[in-house]
Amino acid sequence: MAPQPGSSRLIESFLEMIAAERGGAKNTIQAYARDLADYSARLSAIGKTPLDASSEDIRAYLKMLEKRGLQAASSARKLSSIRQFHRFLLAEGARGENPAAIIEGPRRGRGLPKTLSIAEVDHLLKVSREGLDGEGLGDGDLAPGERLRALRTAGLIELLYATGLRVSELVALPKGIARGNEPLIPIRGKGGRDRLAPISPAARAAIAAYRLELEKRQPGAAASPWLFPSDGESGHLTRQAFARDLKTCGAAAGISSARISPHVLRHAFASHLLQNGADLRVVQELLGHADIATTQIYTHVLDERMKAMVRDLHPLGDA
Repeated sequence: MAPQPGSSRLIESFLEMIAAERGGAKNTIQAYARDLADYSARLSAIGKTPLDASSEDIRAYLKMLEKRGLQAASSARKLSSIRQFHRFLLAEGARGENPAAIIEGPRRGRGLPKTLSIAEVDHLLKVSREGLDGEGLGDGDLAPGERLRALRTAGLIELLYATGLRVSELVALPKGIARGNEPLIPIRGKGGRDRLAPISPAARAAIAAYRLELEKRQPGAAASPWLFPSDGESGHLTRQAFARDLKTCGAAAGISSARISPHVLRHAFASHLLQNGADLRVVQELLGHADIATTQIYTHVLDERMKAMVRDLHPLGDA
């Protein structure tokens, strides 16, 4: 059963608030919309709306999700959407209380983020440059179309590991960031938050090689505002296209497709910084996390580093 018309209007108002006041990204708003449509449809099936739903109704909905086989993490996300929606209704005076405030979320184990070792990333970078003649500036042994794609993939991997960007931020970079030799580039991140990200000389060289080949093979691409242009609707490379090329490069480096993705490289960026002594707050800023609690998934790296320090530096470490 579909949500009742009144419920749909309430959800639309909530989504408008998320977009206007919090600067919610398109994907975030779409996720809220799906979660709340499913919740509201369930309420409609029992003759209720978000305005008269009780805590027991929400618990029953969560139990239904469990019976559907939904994973705890997905159920927790849906509950988060419901909580924020009811908080909005309370703030707007549409309800006198928030029935979701006292609901406990499903228990879930917090898995460690997938990542790659420093040696694996080094090998991946080396493989991505194979056939590109040293620094990727010669003609190499690849056909023109293959060479351009290989240069793009090499540049993307080098840039992602240098900056730790979200893949959505990476593929939508403006071409202006390729100019100059500044060590930091401006990033417009999630929720419209601005930050600076580091860019290494190796990443700049890889991007320069790709842009040189691109403008030689596709002169019209110089007019595009994007660093990684494409013929798609957005005008720039899609996340899916990069993920596919990354998995292909990973396979050539002996890394299974299940172990590699753009997000895994972002995790590698953060984990390797912490492993080598970076402060958690600095990593939070570089990743663009609004809350340090999000960055704390990497505390296992800090725990291992502290154990190593005690082992190597404490007078009784070898006892």
